[in-house]
Parts: sequence; C-alpha cells; structure tokens
Amino acid sequence: MSHILIHEVGPRDGLQAEQRIVPTDIKLEWLGRLMDAGLDIIQVGSFVHSGKVPQMADTDELFRCLSTRKRNSSVILSGLVLNEKGLERGLACGVEMFCLGVSASEIHSRKNTGMSTEEATQRIITMALEAKAAGKKVQVSVQSAFGCGFEGLVPEGRVMGIVEAYLAAGLTAISLADTAGHAHPAQVSAYIQRVLAMDSNAEITAHIHNTYGLGMANVYAAMEAGATTIETSFGGLGGCPFTKVAAGNVATEDLVQGLQRTGLRPDIKLDALIRVACDVATFFGRDLPGCVYKTGSLAGGRG
Repeated sequence: MSHILIHEVGPRDGLQAEQRIVPTDIKLEWLGRLMDAGLDIIQVGSFVHSGKVPQMADTDELFRCLSTRKRNSSVILSGLVLNEKGLERGLACGVEMFCLGVSASEIHSRKNTGMSTEEATQRIITMALEAKAAGKKVQVSVQSAFGCGFEGLVPEGRVMGIVEAYLAAGLTAISLADTAGHAHPAQVSAYIQRVLAMDSNAEITAHIHNTYGLGMANVYAAMEAGATTIETSFGGLGGCPFTKVAAGNVATEDLVQGLQRTGLRPDIKLDALIRVACDVATFFGRDLPGCVYKTGSLAGGRG
C-alpha cells in the first residue's frame, strides 16, 4: 500500500446512468479540475452507442479537447471500449489508456454487450492486443467478478478462467470489478491473491461498488491483498445501467482522505476533489452517496 494509484471513473461510470445530460463545457470544467488535483488516471468516457447511453455521446470531443489541454499534466486519460468500432474511435481521438472488459456473468454480458462471455473474451483480447500494438496502455477487466444481480454467485472458476486467458495473451494489467456490489472483504482478498499466484507481475485494479455497504471495506481488503490501483468516483456517484441494482462507487474523496490520514498520497489535492463533488451534487440537485464532500475533511473545512 506504499503507493496506491487512483483511477477516477466518475466522468464515465459516475455519469453514465444519469438522465440529465451534463453539457460538454461543464464536463470539461470538472475534468480539468480533476486533472489539476493530482489524480493518476481519469476515465473520460466510454465509446458506446449514443442511443443506448446518451450521456457518453460527447466522449470523442472530450478526448480531443483534453489531449491539447493536458500538455503539462502527467495524468493518464482512459476510455472504456466494448467493441471494435469503439476501439477505432478511441484510437482516432487520443485515448491514452484503453479499458476493455468481459463480464463473468452470462446474463450481464448479454445485457451489457450483446455477447456471451466466451465470445466477448476472445474479441476483447484481440482488441486489447491491437491497442497495445498501437502503443497504448491497456487494462482488461473481469466484470461481475464477485457476483451478479441476475445470476447471484458467479463461479470462481469462471472468473479465474477469464483472468487466465488474459495472462496467456500477455495482458497483465487486470481489473476485478464488483459490478453488482456483491463482494465481501474475504472474497476480494482471496481473488486478488489467486491472480497474483497465477502471475506475480500482474498489476491488479479493484473496481468496487458500494451497493450493500461494504465498498470501503472491500477497497482496503483489495489494497492489503496486493491491488495497486483503485477505481473510484467523485461523490460516490455511479452504477452500471445494465445490472439489476445500479448503485454507486466508493467516493474518490473518501478514499483519498483515508489514505492521507495514514500518510499516503499527500500529493493529491483533497480540497479540489471535494469541490468537484460538491459541484456535481449541485448540478444534479441531490445528495450523492459520498461522505467527505458533505462533512469536510478532518484536515480542513468543506470545499
């Protein structure tokens, strides 16, 4: 846990299920402030059909604007890709890190991508290798790794089978995603340890949802087990619109405060993150699931 990376997914996972469309200029303002806050990776959006996820219709434009804007920033701009057309769009507009995933749940896979788990695995691996060949960073994920709202418990063997296929293809940056929020700390720890036993050089990301209240506990279990990156969202906003119960992520500012209280990641500007979460809550006119943006950090006042 000496240096945990923060992958902010609010602009994608946080916004994708929201009915009120955030104008592009406001998204750019939020993204610029997140970049300035010192986060490691920011997921700008996803390359999906605008008719299915209207909130993501401006993803290409956002990347083009930010590619020029980030000249003095070390932050990595990531984008989620589900198919070959999305990869083509991402390569054309300046995505630096491609996030591609396969759901270990057959039902969720078909609802999310229209493909079976087996078909999606082969296509995702092919696309991931194409992105790597183009000189891009690549992260592959196992979605619904810890359970599914439609299927319930997903067999561990199915999860590890996808991981094994990734590793066999030379894809070692792997995210285990708790899409439905079913995970518990012992399970998170065990799964991460099993992946590292398969390949000690694997770089593991944990994507945790707080659907049933175990989000932060699962994040700490992941970090203690060897995960090096955590995906979080401003204000804890978010949830997959294609799972049974769409609930929020662990809040970025909540995790950053927790890390900073133990001396980790003092370089991240917590007050700036709090201000973004406050503005997102104001835009949508409701409280978000996060805590610290409401209470203020222990190190200072509210943003």
